[in-house]
Amino acid sequence: MSNSVLKFQHVSFHYEEGKTPILKDFDIQVNEGEFVSIIGPSGSGKSTLFKLVTGLEQPTEGEIFLRNKLESNRLGKVGYMPQQDLLLPWRTIVENAALPLEINGVNKKEAHKRVLGLLEEFGLKGVEDCFPSDLSGGMRQRVSFLRTILSGSEVLLLDEPFSALDAITRISLQEWLLSKWEKRKETILFITHDVNEALFLSDRIFIFTDMPSSKLEEVKVPLERPRELKDLNKPEVIKLKDYLIDQLRARRKS
Repeated sequence: MSNSVLKFQHVSFHYEEGKTPILKDFDIQVNEGEFVSIIGPSGSGKSTLFKLVTGLEQPTEGEIFLRNKLESNRLGKVGYMPQQDLLLPWRTIVENAALPLEINGVNKKEAHKRVLGLLEEFGLKGVEDCFPSDLSGGMRQRVSFLRTILSGSEVLLLDEPFSALDAITRISLQEWLLSKWEKRKETILFITHDVNEALFLSDRIFIFTDMPSSKLEEVKVPLERPRELKDLNKPEVIKLKDYLIDQLRARRKS
């Protein structure tokens, strides 16, 4: 039995009949425990791919499988972390993090207990009674990631979650996210425009190149785990970085 947790099989999609499709006879497979980044210019189809995975959109043709099971109703079956944290300003941090548990029927007392047991691990100890406006952008993203974890899914979609942060906070959050993933081993799909970020975090990188897309170009990151930021200075990684940037430039000009 394959260890695939997500598979697109001959998927085509367009928003309007008669318009150029965004995906055409598209195939992709992501395996259990992988960290996969997706890069490509704006408008190349990255966000559409996520909408199809989450079930917010349905393929025009083809099939989408979760854990080798054909799933036409995927809503609520994968975790999703958007660019903006979308924390509810009138709820405390513990109340925000507990939201997916409450939605899934866990009573409030038990949901809060489960959140409180995770706050220290996620660097949020002592802010449980604060409101989102009391926290920095980096701390808010930690809450958002905790909330995504508590959705209960082993497949997590992260859509440029660090793009609005300053450079130092972004690096810190990248290292922090990697440590959480290495401990928990959820499967992560990560959209980013930052090639360094993709190289640092990922096992594999998928590149949106042509439109419509039928198959993403795939590259494997030549780094062992655990890894450090300074590993990005290795010659083979610098060479791969230059290649990825060239691919993105070529797509933008086309």
